[in-house]
Amino acid sequence: MTAKMPAVFLGHGSPMNAIEDSVFRQAWQALAERIPRPRAILCVSAHWETPGFAVSAGARPETIHDFGGFPKALFDVRYPAPGDPALARRVAELMAPTPVHLDAERGLDHGTWSVLCAMYPKADIPVVQLSLPRNRPGSTHYDSAKRLAPLRDEGVLILGSGNIVHNLRLWGSRDERQLASWMRFKDEVKRRIVAGDHGALADYMSLDPEAALSVPTPEHYLPLLYILAVQTSGEKVAFFNDDGPGGILMTSVLVGG
Repeated sequence: MTAKMPAVFLGHGSPMNAIEDSVFRQAWQALAERIPRPRAILCVSAHWETPGFAVSAGARPETIHDFGGFPKALFDVRYPAPGDPALARRVAELMAPTPVHLDAERGLDHGTWSVLCAMYPKADIPVVQLSLPRNRPGSTHYDSAKRLAPLRDEGVLILGSGNIVHNLRLWGSRDERQLASWMRFKDEVKRRIVAGDHGALADYMSLDPEAALSVPTPEHYLPLLYILAVQTSGEKVAFFNDDGPGGILMTSVLVGG
């Protein structure tokens, strides 16, 4: 019998973590050594937004370098993990009657490969990505994600990749009021996670009067909801990488494991 896989939300931060030996990367490596080896990975990345749900369904997804202004060494990175068309179809099946587009051309964006090249550097585990539909409330994402819970019993690691606090416009700010606002929001999110208050977390803009400083756009926060949605009642959670530079906090959440 296959053991239930944990689910994990990773603050991915800068794509440079893919090639630099940061404390964040070291924690991703340590995580992969602690948890059971998955038969496949389903990643919900902040960097794939679509009108409705879509899932990558190709057998050999390319490595997408969806950024600019970084050194050539980062553009040279390839993560040649195989896809898993059968898993893509299984995702679509679980999410019915919500339509899910099977996208045979979609590759792996840096929200996925920048963390996986640290966790599983051999790129020998099949990887599928699920997109974030635009202009949907957090409750829609959460409710849809709950249907994916059976995958945890099928050897699939469900991975959310984003950042709880992600404000690139103010990245690196040393303004004490802004820093305090980001930390307050992050701490409130953690408190609600521990309390199992998923409804409040789905309605994230109500968590703090200055929530928009932490979540100016939703795409980096929303992957967290996909991980919380597959948590079973009473299942333990743990936090790591609970820090970060200014407007990007790397706080990560392990469910189960």
